[in-house]
Amino acid sequence: MKFDFSQAIKLENDRVLLRPLEQKYFENLLLFSENEKILWRYSLTPAGGEDNLHKYIEHAIATRENQNGYPFVVFDKRTQKIAGCTRFYDIQKVYNTLSIGYTWYGEEFQRTGLNRNFKQLLLCYAFETLEVERIEFRADLRNKKCIQAMKSIDRAEEGVLRSNCTSTSGRRDSIVLSILKS
Repeated sequence: MKFDFSQAIKLENDRVLLRPLEQKYFENLLLFSENEKILWRYSLTPAGGEDNLHKYIEHAIATRENQNGYPFVVFDKRTQKIAGCTRFYDIQKVYNTLSIGYTWYGEEFQRTGLNRNFKQLLLCYAFETLEVERIEFRADLRNKKCIQAMKSIDRAEEGVLRSNCTSTSGRRDSIVLSILKS
């Protein structure tokens, strides 16, 4: 895996721009944090409210510094607005794999094609530049909207991990999907 954490990663197409998540985007993201509580329903690390959003951003940046994640802020070029966040996480250099997730974006950006655009950028970068062999996606089994979106990008469903982690509502089952380089 050719992952260089010292370089800022900027991914872009006609529709979306992904930049490294930084504290300077706090105010842009606070709007979603305070006004769209539904975004945190299935989140393992909810960012609802000012304090939680600060913790979320700090933790996300720490994953980049620890070289086991790379968080991005999502900028929608159509509206010229910050739309939310996503990231590479659980980077396993030994196994040449990573996961994509911690994805959330405001309601006005949902069902607009934005998700498909930035996921395509992440997939291309991971397979072509980082040369990973496998990309994994996980979601709360109850999050039907997220699962439907994941399946729409030709991911193979691997199964369900029963009660595999804690969530804000107790234990959760997680569905696992993946895409292989081959």
